[in-house]
Parts: sequence; C-alpha cells; structure tokens
Amino acid sequence: MPFKLETPLQPAGDQQAAIDKLASGLNQHFRAQVLLGATGTGKTYTIAQVINKTQLPTLVIAHNKTLAAQLASEFRAFFPHNAVEYFVSYYDYYRPEAYIPQSDTYIDKDASINEEIDRLRHSATSALCERRDVIVVASVSCIYGLGAPSEYQQEVVALRQGLMVPRDELLSKLVNIQYTRNNVELERGSFRVKGSLIEIVPAGLAKTGLRIIFNGDIIERILEIDLVTGNVTAERSYVAIFPASHYIMSASSRDQALESIREELDERLTWLHNHHKLVEEQRLRQRTNFDLEMIEEMGYCSGIENYSRHFDGRLPGQPPYTLLDYFSGDWLVVIDESHVTLPQIKAMYAGDHMRKTMLVDYGFRLPSAFDNRPLTFDEFKARIPQVIYVSATPSALELSEASQVVEQIIRPTGLVDPKIEIRPIKGQIDDLISQINEVIKRSERILVTTLTKKMAEDLTKYLKEMGIRVRYMHSDIATIERGKIIDELRLGKFDVLVGINLLREGLDLPEVSLVAILDADKEGFLRSDTAMIQTIGRAARNEHGKVIMYADNVTGSMARAINETERRRTVQLAFNAKHNIVPHTVKKAWRPLINLTKLSKDTEDNGDLALWMLDPTQLASLSDAERKKLIGKLEREMKRAIKTLNFERAAEVRDLLKQLGATLG
Repeated sequence: MPFKLETPLQPAGDQQAAIDKLASGLNQHFRAQVLLGATGTGKTYTIAQVINKTQLPTLVIAHNKTLAAQLASEFRAFFPHNAVEYFVSYYDYYRPEAYIPQSDTYIDKDASINEEIDRLRHSATSALCERRDVIVVASVSCIYGLGAPSEYQQEVVALRQGLMVPRDELLSKLVNIQYTRNNVELERGSFRVKGSLIEIVPAGLAKTGLRIIFNGDIIERILEIDLVTGNVTAERSYVAIFPASHYIMSASSRDQALESIREELDERLTWLHNHHKLVEEQRLRQRTNFDLEMIEEMGYCSGIENYSRHFDGRLPGQPPYTLLDYFSGDWLVVIDESHVTLPQIKAMYAGDHMRKTMLVDYGFRLPSAFDNRPLTFDEFKARIPQVIYVSATPSALELSEASQVVEQIIRPTGLVDPKIEIRPIKGQIDDLISQINEVIKRSERILVTTLTKKMAEDLTKYLKEMGIRVRYMHSDIATIERGKIIDELRLGKFDVLVGINLLREGLDLPEVSLVAILDADKEGFLRSDTAMIQTIGRAARNEHGKVIMYADNVTGSMARAINETERRRTVQLAFNAKHNIVPHTVKKAWRPLINLTKLSKDTEDNGDLALWMLDPTQLASLSDAERKKLIGKLEREMKRAIKTLNFERAAEVRDLLKQLGATLG
C-alpha cells in the first residue's frame, strides 16, 4: 500500500516551506539536501511529510541505538499502516577478535546477541523484499556486511493453500535455510512436526507462529497461531518464510565457496612458507581447516563472516553486501544528526582494517578477512541515490555537497531558543543547587553536563546527599538502561540527570527547562560550538527554558554558540510577534522505545512486556475491556516466567496484576 501519514498535526511555522522545498528537491533529483532545523522545530514530522509526499522507501540513519529507537517509535506513530522497521547492531556485548603482537596476546571473539533486536533485523530485511512502503530506522551498523540479498531472496520458502509439496521436502528446505527442529518448545527460527501438521516460527516474528496442515502432499490450510495459547488468530492463503540467517547460501554456492577458500589457503600457506613464517603457516593451516570442517558438517563456524567474500562470490577488495543493497528502485536516505553520524560512518573502515591487519599478518586469518568489513565512505556515498542531511549544526561537508539548504528554525509551539546566562565557576555547585530547587518547584527537569565520568558520578553523589533526586548517565551504561533512565526522567521518577556528551543530539525531553554546562570555558570536543549549540537545544522545548554556562572566560566556541542562538531567537521572536503567537511548552505523550513492547492494542505480537516501561497514566486511560485483556496476557506471562524459573520476573508481573485487579474492583 502507499505511505499514509496519520496525525492530527498540521504544518506550522516554517514547516510547510521546508516540506515543499525538500520534496521539490527530491522530484528534481537533487542528490543531497540539508535540513538545517533548530532543536524542537519538528524535523521528524517534516521528514514524515516529505516521505508521504514523495512515496519513497526510506532509510533513516541515526548515530546511536537510543536515538534510532526514538525515531522508529515516532515514525510508527506517523505511519501505523506501513512497515516501519528497526535495524541496529544485535550485540548486547561485543568483543572483536584481535591480536596484540607486543605481548603475544590473542583475543578471541566474544559476543552476546540480543534475540529481540535480531528478530527486528530479520523483520526489516523481509519487509524490504516484500513491499515498497518501508521505512527502516538504522544505526551505522547498516554499512556492515549482511549477506547477499539475491541468495537471501532465492532461498525464501513460499507456501500457499493447495500447493503440492511433500512434507519431508518442506522439512529439508527449512533445515537448509537454518531453521532448527524443536519438538519441545517453539522459538524464533525453529519448527516442530506433529504428524501431518508442521508449526514454524519465522525469524522475523516472536509471539506468532504458522501452523501448516497437510492432506497427503497438499497444503490444506495455513493458520497463524499465538505461541503462548496455541489459539488460531488468522488464516492465510499464502506465506513467505525467509531464512533464519542473513548469511544463507545454496548447496552449490557453499561447495564453490569451500573450494575457493581452499585455493586461497594454499596460496597463503605457500607465501608464508617462502617468507619463513613457519609458526604463522602452521597456525593458519590448523585454524582454517577446522573452520572448513565445521562449515561442511554444520553449515556454520565461529567467525564465518570472515569468509563472506567467498560465499558472496565477490572479488578481492570488492565491497560487501549491506542493508543498502536490500533497497531497490528509487529510495531515500535521511541521515539524522548528520554532523555526528557522518564522521562515524567515515571512521568505521579504518579501525576495522587496522585490527584485521594484525590477524592476517600473524596467521590467524586469511587475507579475505579484509573483505568482511564496513563500507568505505566513498562506497557508502556511491550506493545512496538521494540523501537529506538533518542537523541543527551541519558541518562543512554536508553544506558543500548540498544542492540546497533548507532552514527550519520556527517552532510550531512558538517556543524560542533559551536564554543563556554566564556565571562564574567559583561557587558553581552551590549556585547550581539553588537553580535546581527553583526548577523542581515547577515540577520540571534539569540536565547537567560535566567533562568527565568521575565528575558526573561525584556530582550525582553530592546532589543525592543534598536530598535531590538525581541519576547520572555515561558510556559505561548499557543502551537499554539508558533508554530506561531517559523515560524515568520524563515520568518524574527523578528530577536531575547528570551526563557528559550523551545528552546532546536528538533526545526529545520537553520536561527539561534548565540545562547547566559546567566548565563551559574548557575548549575541546565536548565544549565546541557545535556541541554547545546541541546541548543548548535540550532546553528549547520548554517555555521556561534556560541555559547556564559556568565559565570564567568567554571562549571562541562559547561566543559562536551564543551568537547563533541569539540569531535564531531574533528570527523566532519576530515571527511570534507578527503572528501573535504565545509560546507554550511542548506537550508530547510518553511513548516506549521501539525495541520494547507497546501496550494496549499493540500488545499481541510485539515481544515480552517491559514492565518498567508501563506508564501509570497510560494504564489509567485503558478501558475495562482493555484492562481485562491485559490482565489475561500478564497472567500468561507470569505462568511462562514460573515455567522458566524466572521467579523475579514472575513476582514483578504478579505485583502489576494486583495493581490492575484493584482498578477493576
């Protein structure tokens, strides 16, 4: 179906002009455009309108998982009937394979895969293969190797009612696309057999499975079932089952790949022998032959991605297949917070190549491991047909490439950029506490930025001792935990969030009315004009917004940030005066992040309930029928937790059941 934007919002301020200019630029086939949008001006809404107007499949790239989750959640709200997918790195923990020659230390690859994010990645690629109305919100992991889309699509198992296919042949096909047989408990990427009945859980689903009923060798019915209750939820006439792994290949391709690996191994062993690297020669022979045996017997080995060039049939140095190759025809790339995201994309290749050089030189990997890599920046640019760079502070790179720069600095709410005050460093903590207490009286929130993690932790400890509800956030805190902290700040479970540079780009926090920048006059990356403009923007969604810079000197970066903020304030105030607009704080409903479960009508098939994400105000808005339905789901969740011996989770669900039960009397 076509993209269909559903929202009560109407373009306001300079949004309509920005929408028209960007859409016109895409229709004129401008390769690059810049949306220079001040914080809080509704850049996501503008992009949603552009997508709706141009009907282009879109890849939105953000620089971290938390921001990507927030964007995906917002796009899903804008396009509830279209495919809005979430594609980020599926590692909760990742330690890459490496070798340190100075200490003769080999570090084996170690990783922990998040099954829910892996499911969402499969959902994204399968959607791209099936339809055009797709928006994929991704992190920079989208430029890493993913497996050939042609092989992925070629191995799809398509089933329809009335199709003649022997049951054993279907089972063999499922095994070939890396589904596992499990007659005890169905889980994602598995199937079980009961006589003439086969139940399958596709790789892109979590709570829903398929029940295939045979009559002899003919598929009689295809049913969609709830995996918890076993109840039939729908009947289908056709279904496509995509592979359980993106690294999939036919038997003939596998044989060719193994032969190609052996040829490369022989060449490399000869080279190492001729250069008198006997230890490296023996090491490489032993490791590679073990991997070849594993692939032949199991279809997989640890580190199989290092042989991806052979499986994909690529030449040495040829770029890998990535998520970008799953898009076809005309499509659009939106790079959010481009001043941060583009440098990340540019830096990926060099770091990966440096690490692989040590592994190849010392016999841990074949030279083809170099071809398991992210795209170079030039390769990335060559693959994207049209791009919109979105940033409040675009860099010279984006501005130089853009065919047009579209400015959007008027906020629909009439809010203007916050006032900036400069206060001395001496006595800054005492002054900060007095400012915090004033803001807390208004039931609003505070962000405090520091220069170091230790300072963030020490300040948090001191503020707690002063009776202030405070938390800190820095890079050592896990991604999902960061999302939890941000949501708890919005919900008022604490008042002050202390951080370093994680609070700058993209976080939508309308409850924040004060941003304090400690040591603002310490020139550097964290106190550059770009960083400070972004930080200042965190207070731009509240009518009481104010920024305090604690500094003894006004640096060049401070002056540029203050001047740009004042320029925008002047334009915004003039617009408000002309149109008789009275500024008011952004009223934005709290919404859980995309990789966590939604509530109410969307609870059926979206994964486990994230109990800490249940908003009391949202629960209060549910009807009695919706509460009863939620209670039934929670009871099933509690029983499943008990069955898997997860008693802590069962107790959490039990307590929530008591809370919900009390509301129903």
